[in-house]
Amino acid sequence: MNKQFKSGFVTLIGRPNVGKSTLMNQLIGQKIAITSNKPQTTRNKIQTIYTCKEGQIIFLDTPGLHKAKNKLGEYMVKSAKNTFEEVDIILWLVEAEPYIGGGDMHIAEMLKGVKVPVILIINKIDRIKREEVLPVIDKFRKVYDFADIIPISARNGDNTDTVIDVIFSYLKEGPMFYDEDMVTDQPMRQIAAEIVREKALYCLNEEIPHGIAVTVEKMKERKNGLMDIEANIVCERESHKGIIIGKGGSMLKKIGSTARFELEKMLEQKVNLKLWVKVRKEWRDSDIFLKNFGYDEKKL
Repeated sequence: MNKQFKSGFVTLIGRPNVGKSTLMNQLIGQKIAITSNKPQTTRNKIQTIYTCKEGQIIFLDTPGLHKAKNKLGEYMVKSAKNTFEEVDIILWLVEAEPYIGGGDMHIAEMLKGVKVPVILIINKIDRIKREEVLPVIDKFRKVYDFADIIPISARNGDNTDTVIDVIFSYLKEGPMFYDEDMVTDQPMRQIAAEIVREKALYCLNEEIPHGIAVTVEKMKERKNGLMDIEANIVCERESHKGIIIGKGGSMLKKIGSTARFELEKMLEQKVNLKLWVKVRKEWRDSDIFLKNFGYDEKKL
């Protein structure tokens, strides 16, 4: 007799830069969400699909929960909070630290009244000694009634298999929502734009990354199999434009070459990538620009 097939929706929440995208990529076995050591890398909900014989888990990677300073920030926080009502399980990621900061206490308050199981994922345990993990668990136990607590290292993959097992233990019998070979519902143009933004985050200085967006204007395959991609890197100031381009175009060339390498690996074909830099002043506080760049509140 076959086991019942389970399925459901699981959101990953937490402060910026706690490793949500890294964990999601690790769980599904390939890179979909961009990662960076800079906070607020993820701006939209990113949906990925994990399928096995036991069932199907649809993960929603959300922007980090933080105090919004502009309309883009408000959009990101709303995008994350809306998932509380849409899912069967919440994975709350925290860092393995000896104290609980104000940001995590704020999230604990936000979760009060949530009716679905909340599983605490203590990430980055590779940064502390084994005997220091239990005190971290004990501290968080006192702030919320968790369904389960799992210490992991998303970067190294330590104990991430346990996350899948625990999720399935809480999911109910359900249908296969997506084809078994599908890993994301994100349009390829959006994934390409995010990869370019990730490489810009990696290459650029601290003061610029939050103020950039990337739009893919063209993505077309030639008969010979070469993929032409044309994209705009949008920034808020003329001074930032100069930094993004770099002396003699050196920085833009660096962003382009690293992005092209990643795109070719993902698409499994040669890519001709062309990048331009455009200035759109204060775009993060403009409803029109936010909508044009894919941050549309009406779609939340």
